[in-house]
Amino acid sequence: MLQSLHVKNLALIDEAEVEFEEGLNILSGETGAGKSIVLGSVNLALGSRYSKEIIREGADYGLVELVFRIRDEKQLKKLEELDIYPEGQEIILSRRLMEGRSISRINGETVTAGLLKKVSEILIDIHGQHEHQSLLYEKNHLAILDAFSKDASANIKEQVKETYKEYKELKQKLKEAALDEAQRKKEIDFLGFEISQIMEAQLEKGEDEVLEEAYKRMANSKKITGNLEETHQYLSGMPDSASELFGRSIRCMAELVSYDTKAEALYEQLMEVDTLLNDFNRELADYQKESEFSEEEFYKTETRLNEINRLKTKYGNTVEEILAYCDEKKQRLEVLEHYEVYLSELQQSTEAKKQELTKLCDRLSKIRREYAKKLSREIIKGLNDLNFLDVQFEIAFEQLKEATANGSDAAEFLISMNPGEPLRALKDIASGGELSRIMLAIKSVLADKDEIETLIFDEIDVGISGRTAQKVSEKMSVIGGKHQVICITHLAQIAAMADSHYVIEKNTKNGITRTNIRKLKEEETAEELARILGGAKITQLVMQNAKEMKALAKTYKKSQSVQKDTE
Repeated sequence: MLQSLHVKNLALIDEAEVEFEEGLNILSGETGAGKSIVLGSVNLALGSRYSKEIIREGADYGLVELVFRIRDEKQLKKLEELDIYPEGQEIILSRRLMEGRSISRINGETVTAGLLKKVSEILIDIHGQHEHQSLLYEKNHLAILDAFSKDASANIKEQVKETYKEYKELKQKLKEAALDEAQRKKEIDFLGFEISQIMEAQLEKGEDEVLEEAYKRMANSKKITGNLEETHQYLSGMPDSASELFGRSIRCMAELVSYDTKAEALYEQLMEVDTLLNDFNRELADYQKESEFSEEEFYKTETRLNEINRLKTKYGNTVEEILAYCDEKKQRLEVLEHYEVYLSELQQSTEAKKQELTKLCDRLSKIRREYAKKLSREIIKGLNDLNFLDVQFEIAFEQLKEATANGSDAAEFLISMNPGEPLRALKDIASGGELSRIMLAIKSVLADKDEIETLIFDEIDVGISGRTAQKVSEKMSVIGGKHQVICITHLAQIAAMADSHYVIEKNTKNGITRTNIRKLKEEETAEELARILGGAKITQLVMQNAKEMKALAKTYKKSQSVQKDTE
């Protein structure tokens, strides 16, 4: 559940924090007080776009932070699959907004917008003011049905998606294989030329690296040889060289030892150094022989490197890539030389995959049609609860000419809202207020299957009043018994059902206007209901009406609780 919302430096909010509760959380306030800022802040934390104007004037940044408490094991498992782990059952989503950029974090760790979206889809579901308009689009009808039937259809849907992908790949291969005889012969000739060019080079893996090192050494061999020769001269190749001087030193020390045995240790050390010097001179001589420059060897190395580099410009950046390219072209040549067999096998594979896809789509369609009847009954029941007294509802299906990654079905919601009227497409007859109630009925049906704990409704009551408003409030209370619901409303009937009630107020002090959010105490809730009912002037009669409305709401919720216990 959403435990708290913290907002800083956004629009008219200086800094505000709201602690939400379980059940039905109601937010109300005067028009223009800033109710939309609350939902907007939640959306910002979840990664929605923003303009620099949203940041409070004079502030360098804006900040939104959501704290969720995770109690559901399924939610926890989904988060762990994304490598997100709650700290003490808490997940903290924060977003710092600056002009031109923003930084999103989960539990203090910077995350991408993509990951933030995936996490938010697990934690919260937001129904905005105009989301009911999505019911006008048929593509959303199938998505709603699939959400209702996901326990039975999720696995088969994934199989359809994967099989469709494989089928599309085979179709593409078949399309690419449609060569005429002249094209095929032309490609065979070209492949043969490329393969023979690579094969004639007799490349060996890593050969280019060895040759480049040898070439580099030979290209610098003059300098190397000069330095070696100079080193040799200093050590042993000229009068007064190091070796000559060491020899003289040894003779002097040998004579000294015959006079004084104490010098023997120094003499032995000098002999060791002389031995090391002689060993070094031998290794130096060997290195000089290896470093002797050969014009012929240099020419061979340079020619071979040029040949390899020419192949690299055409077939790959390394010898390994060139050889891999050659193997790939050999396989292609094998296909073209036995083209009829390849084409026949590819056609058979494509047709077999098509048949497999068709069977999977048929299985998915059967599940959808079965659950469509169940969903229709549930929606009719929900619509009856929302004061649609003589409503009929069905889901009509049409089979697509070709299967897609989502199966072969198109679905459309049909409805009749008055006795004697035929079923017609939802988009052709429903008004904005009716669409809002239909969406609420659908949400309440899906709520039983929804693993998302927190639901936000932004003015779901648009376009309704009277008895219908009362029915909507009862439906919101029912949903609040199974989920945490946060609802922004301007109707007293819905506000009266609140388990927790928050008021959004706009105050002006010293010429500066600020928006604040606070939780109402029990005795304050009736006053807020009276304000919603009575407008500018709250009479004693209006206050009495508000208290009665609150009492009736408590009675209804108590009866629902008793009914739940008996079930």
